[in-house]
Amino acid sequence: MQKEFVQKHGGPAPRYTSYPTAPHFHSGIDGDVYARWLRQLTPGQTLSLYIHIPWCDRLCWFCGCNTKQTLKYEPLKTYLTALENEMETISGLIDPGCRVTALHLGGGSPTMLRPDDMLALNTMLRSRFIFDADAEISVEMDPNDLTVEKYDALAAIGMTRASIGVQDFNEEVQKAINREQTFEQTRDVVEQVRARGVRSVNCDVLYGLPHQTRQSVDRTIRQVLSLEPDRIALFGYAHVPWMKTHQKMIDETALPDLTERFAQMNRAASTLTSAGYTPIGIDHFALPGDSLAVAAASGAMRRNFQGYTSDTADALIGMGASSIGQLPQGYVQNQPSTGEYQRKANLGELPVVRGFELCTEDRIRARIIELLMCDFAFSFATIRHEFGGESENILDEAEYLAGCDTDGMIEFGGGLFQITPKGRPFVRSVASAFDGYFGTGTARHSLAV
Repeated sequence: MQKEFVQKHGGPAPRYTSYPTAPHFHSGIDGDVYARWLRQLTPGQTLSLYIHIPWCDRLCWFCGCNTKQTLKYEPLKTYLTALENEMETISGLIDPGCRVTALHLGGGSPTMLRPDDMLALNTMLRSRFIFDADAEISVEMDPNDLTVEKYDALAAIGMTRASIGVQDFNEEVQKAINREQTFEQTRDVVEQVRARGVRSVNCDVLYGLPHQTRQSVDRTIRQVLSLEPDRIALFGYAHVPWMKTHQKMIDETALPDLTERFAQMNRAASTLTSAGYTPIGIDHFALPGDSLAVAAASGAMRRNFQGYTSDTADALIGMGASSIGQLPQGYVQNQPSTGEYQRKANLGELPVVRGFELCTEDRIRARIIELLMCDFAFSFATIRHEFGGESENILDEAEYLAGCDTDGMIEFGGGLFQITPKGRPFVRSVASAFDGYFGTGTARHSLAV
């Protein structure tokens, strides 16, 4: 019976790091629109900055990020010049009274940057934006890139959170995804960043990879737990070779089926909660004192393109090739091609090539989907308070959906729409029922569990 249930509700669905999701962005949103939106930010509003470094010195076959391999450093130097020019353009459009409360360096591999260039990037940012004294600085780290000098540079820029990709410590799995990284390397990163005062460590672990079993995933989880990270992200591998052609290097016959993926997820989640980690949303676990756990407990957790976050900034400003920004008016995405991105940025143009402007209905559906993804519930009173009478048609949809549920996934009463514990692993599927664009266009999605 469980297998049939998983098969019924665990099929492809968006990850909902935005609504509408990125496949529905369009070219009608360009640099001119973005410039207007940036000018409308007002003094006192807060900013979260995202910097994308789209290179790695090896290409992991499982990766779904916008990145490419290079063994030369010159492309990164050239890219940093374009980044500086994009910063100059953006900062000239934003009111100087706006404050930066968070910075995230992602990729690709930001830790490919040489120490002097890491410091130079920090100088670029702080000369153009006003940072709060307690701004969170998070960096995605590849243990294979790191040196003592790089650790020192990261400490010098004020890194407060280190995010380390683990994926799996099993050698057979690592070879199958072209990601060889020992437990000892990973342990060294944790020790080095903590020795330099980093107060939060996150580890990413994947299930659903080739050759994984629930036993092998559990072994990796227990090794990760020995490092005592503050957060653990437990992601299901998204096999999307039609989007990421390098994933064609993965032997599909070695991938676990949907039922096994579900079992791997449950086994790992059980081990994590037994170790004292608080489950957060669909794929995060944190120690009770971690800021994400605190935000989740208070109802203040949000969801954006980095996933679950305690970041409550008014605008997310993405910089770099393919990066996505989120402003009160909607979303923007930069040119993915690094060459074309650099050309536009060096000309002083905003390299935005697509995006989406939100209407009132989009905002209502986005809020409901975010609440479901974060809290597994939403109250009609909250939606009415935020959106008034314009929300009634969508709330009627919610009541109808609850009435049609015959699988015990939804509870509804007293104006509260809740996903049951049985339904929580399939929240992406429930959320898709509120998605006015789902099933339109040609977008394809990864499995919901």
